[in-house]
Amino acid sequence: MSRLGIRALRWPFEGKDIEGTIQHLARCRGNILFALNLDQISILQNVDHRTALNQLPIADGASFDSHGEEHNPTCLQNTRVELLKNINNWIDDPNSKPIYWLNGMAGTGKSTISRTIAQMRHDRRDLGASFFFKRGEIDRGNLAKFVPTLARQLAWSMSGVALFVKKAIDADPDIVGKAVREQFEKLIREPLSKAAAMPSTPFSVVMIIDALDECEREADVRSLVNILSQTQIHRPRLKVLLTSRPELPVRLGFGEIQGTYKYFVLHEIPVQTVEHDISAFLAHEFRKIRDSFNMTVGDERKLPSDWPGQQTLQDLTQMAVPLFIFAMTICRFISDRRWNPQTRLQKVLDQGNKSQGSQLDQTYGPILRSQITEVSQADREEIIKDFREIVGSIVTLASPLSVTALSRLLDVSPDVVDERLEVLHSVLSIPLKRTLPVRLLHLSFRDYLVTEKSDFWVDERLTHRNLAKHCLRLMRGALRENICGLSFPGMRRSVVAGARLEEGIPPQLQYACMYWVHHQTKVDFKPNDSHEVYDFLKIHFLHWVEALSMMGRAGESLDSIRSLIDWLEASHFHSLKFGPPLSFVRTEAIRAYSGFWLMPFDSFRGISL
Repeated sequence: MSRLGIRALRWPFEGKDIEGTIQHLARCRGNILFALNLDQISILQNVDHRTALNQLPIADGASFDSHGEEHNPTCLQNTRVELLKNINNWIDDPNSKPIYWLNGMAGTGKSTISRTIAQMRHDRRDLGASFFFKRGEIDRGNLAKFVPTLARQLAWSMSGVALFVKKAIDADPDIVGKAVREQFEKLIREPLSKAAAMPSTPFSVVMIIDALDECEREADVRSLVNILSQTQIHRPRLKVLLTSRPELPVRLGFGEIQGTYKYFVLHEIPVQTVEHDISAFLAHEFRKIRDSFNMTVGDERKLPSDWPGQQTLQDLTQMAVPLFIFAMTICRFISDRRWNPQTRLQKVLDQGNKSQGSQLDQTYGPILRSQITEVSQADREEIIKDFREIVGSIVTLASPLSVTALSRLLDVSPDVVDERLEVLHSVLSIPLKRTLPVRLLHLSFRDYLVTEKSDFWVDERLTHRNLAKHCLRLMRGALRENICGLSFPGMRRSVVAGARLEEGIPPQLQYACMYWVHHQTKVDFKPNDSHEVYDFLKIHFLHWVEALSMMGRAGESLDSIRSLIDWLEASHFHSLKFGPPLSFVRTEAIRAYSGFWLMPFDSFRGISL
């Protein structure tokens, strides 16, 4: 029985079967190794692309979904319906013109529409890039980082574009220092065109450029409009939504490119449509204010269920039309939890009934005047003086500062800064932490302060002069050789980062180093200014350049030097009795940049005098 059992046990495979199985396993092994190798190559390529893209300098806060734009609104549901439909139809129409210019006066909701379209197209996966200009934030107020910011976003949103952007950087590492037209050609138009053949490339790509009028140089505005009009890309179709106020430089720019754009004038929308949208917004916001307040107070303090009443909403709507910013600002003012909403609402209504001023005065006047009601004359004068120094500085700064940094720049107590800002949450974004920057909620607040002749009028030139003096004071007291305590000359700047950089060059000193020339050149020259500027340059010129290099801003210091020389020449600075400082500035600049090996060398790429 056992012998029979042994004979019955046979190897189930024939020789040919075994050979075929082994060959099949070998092929599978080869395919697996090949796939793994491809994955490794793909990973290495992605790392290589990321490294190259990270070399592109970007304007912080410029994209629609950035932290800086995070709390800014999009259109309320069932408002701006026809306009949003019109813009989306233009994007989807293969035969429509490449540029859509949405223009409207301040406060009519252009940026809100831009953010709404950006979110819509992002959800539809054809948003390539967005750039929201913002005057007063230096990287968002000019074209210095405009193209690199868009190129980096395009590369991240379209995998096919990343390869060609990287190739452009490899071919010319200094491309970001070239003229804007060449940057746009090499970093945007060519990569988009070359990516057309790749299956992942969408049929159309949307680019959104908001608030072009907040780009500070008029020549840049006209140049950019011209560049965009000449960018013909058929696959993918590039569609550019561009918004601005109807300022002269923008109108001149579009006047030169007739026939290449579609336009829509926001403040010419039928008044009934605007009234409907503002009324819907106010009803929505007041419902939130009422419900939020009623949740935190006892029954005897609760607002009525129909508060503030239909007639009040109609009155507020009439006060607001056509300015959405009016509606948004008064809602922020009334919703401030430190006061009763009805009391704040009554202030707005009373001001509206007796105001003969502009709509901006009706918008911002009640908020500002609430600081000085029922106070003594002495307190009133002190409040206005502090306001002009602190808030005037905030609206004039080249880049936002925190309460801590601003107080040290202005040499005032942070408690005084906090006290003056306490009642301005409806017009300023004021973080809970003193170390985070205070920002304007809307540029029209700055417009109001520097143009309207009210108690709170800010003398822009005087504020620039004072900021320049404060910057020089800070730098004279803090700049020195080897400010970050490097172990030896020529160390990479990357080792001087984060806490070490901030310890050596705190935020207020960084601001002073970067922007003192900006403020100095905004004022009319006076002989008394010359001694202060000259003495600083004579003692601290190289210390200043060293500090900028530590901050990774050495290249930008060249623009400051050129601006300063132009300002000094226009002011006949060289003719003053204490010597020829223009030649001194040029000589020291050459010494600084020809001796760049004494400073972190990765800060000086692309520099030439």
